[in-house]
Amino acid sequence: MIVSTKAIVLSKLKYKDNDLIVKCYTESKGVVSFMVKNAFSSKKSKLKPAYFQPLSMLEIEVDYKNNRDLHYFKNIRLLHSFRSLHTAILKSTVVIFLAEILSMILREEEANPALFSYIETTFLWFDTVEHSSIFHHKFLIGLSKYIGFYPEITTDNFSYFNLEEGKYQSTNNGRYCVSGEKLILFNTILGTKFDKLKDKPMNSIQKQELLNMILLYFKLHLQGFKSPKSLAILNQVFN
Repeated sequence: MIVSTKAIVLSKLKYKDNDLIVKCYTESKGVVSFMVKNAFSSKKSKLKPAYFQPLSMLEIEVDYKNNRDLHYFKNIRLLHSFRSLHTAILKSTVVIFLAEILSMILREEEANPALFSYIETTFLWFDTVEHSSIFHHKFLIGLSKYIGFYPEITTDNFSYFNLEEGKYQSTNNGRYCVSGEKLILFNTILGTKFDKLKDKPMNSIQKQELLNMILLYFKLHLQGFKSPKSLAILNQVFN
């Protein structure tokens, strides 16, 4: 079956000498992996590695078969030409970090148009702004809404938030409850629109503490979730 769809590049892995295995999140088929033959050969392939930078957005055509582990691109074109995501050091570091997380947690081979749209629109916005040092914090909290564990905020006047339960509480009943300054930090990211992120001043220690809380929240709700390898580089760049 010939399928035309948008695709967002999650990861790429060199295979043998000249080939690539590319993992994409597609609008119509969810996660799909592709073999790109001779990607590193200047003469044999039109599909160059530059197409497959983290979170590149593509329009692809593929002969899709449900029982196939690796597919092949029939046609491909760059859907959006980013102006800063892959060139500005702070943004490119965030892109690598978030692409690693998305590659880790997105596994479904089925369409989720709302999730695809969220990823697409947020990174298109991130490409247009000068910079947002807590974009990745907001993106991850927003992402939790589409994969099923967004915080329950109907009782956000309570003094504790239980990261394990994903809800506010009036009492501290576990080691994963946060309160005080940590709770204030956590609350700043909930319900904030992306275009208001610049209005949330935090120092580098607070940003790192908030990110650690969010990553712990993901670990508690996603089986097998691990801190990304790129986290150390992200912290180094931002600090």
